[in-house]
Amino acid sequence: MSNQTINVTDEIYRYILDVSLREPPILAELRRRTAAHPRMTMQISPEQGQFMALLVRLSGARRCLEIGVFTGYSSLAVALALPDDGRVVACDVSEEYTRMARDFWSRAGVEDKIQLHLAPALETLDDLLAQGQAGAFDFAFIDADKGNYLAYYERSLELLRPGGLIAVDNTLWSGRLVAPAAGDADSIALDAFNRQLHGDERVDLSLVPIGDGLTLVRKR
Repeated sequence: MSNQTINVTDEIYRYILDVSLREPPILAELRRRTAAHPRMTMQISPEQGQFMALLVRLSGARRCLEIGVFTGYSSLAVALALPDDGRVVACDVSEEYTRMARDFWSRAGVEDKIQLHLAPALETLDDLLAQGQAGAFDFAFIDADKGNYLAYYERSLELLRPGGLIAVDNTLWSGRLVAPAAGDADSIALDAFNRQLHGDERVDLSLVPIGDGLTLVRKR
């Protein structure tokens, strides 16, 4: 029994993976391939991917947004959890990074579930709103440039149905948000984002210490 979240040491982290991770082989291979990428730290942890897949199943989600794709681990985890008629609208600006994602989506047989938009995410989200898709989505995952988090959040909230869920990555930012350094634009933006959400009465809120911090927001 504890009144505070346990400190996850390397040994405890390995134990968590040993006794709870059920990573499909295609996701494990994608994670190994991404580990050799110069920006490999942009990939979410496997237990976070599994947790997000569980949230998608629990919520009965069918239409999902992803803002920030990288090599496709999170979108693949979500797509595998969706029913056959489920769809992911995925937003990224990098043809280079998402080339690996497309390959693995195809190999996993979920390429028809994922619609990739290679454009600034705000443009894609605004286009969806202009098409009358407000309230049409069940789940959104935000994991892109930190300075635009609040803008991504506001548009995602508008696109989400009541009762829908937004998951926001990196909201603990390796602990740097406790005292953001002057000039650290990402830390300052994330801290401001967290504090803005704390007072947002339109949503229910929980910041979960998994991965680099995952904020869960349920639209009321």
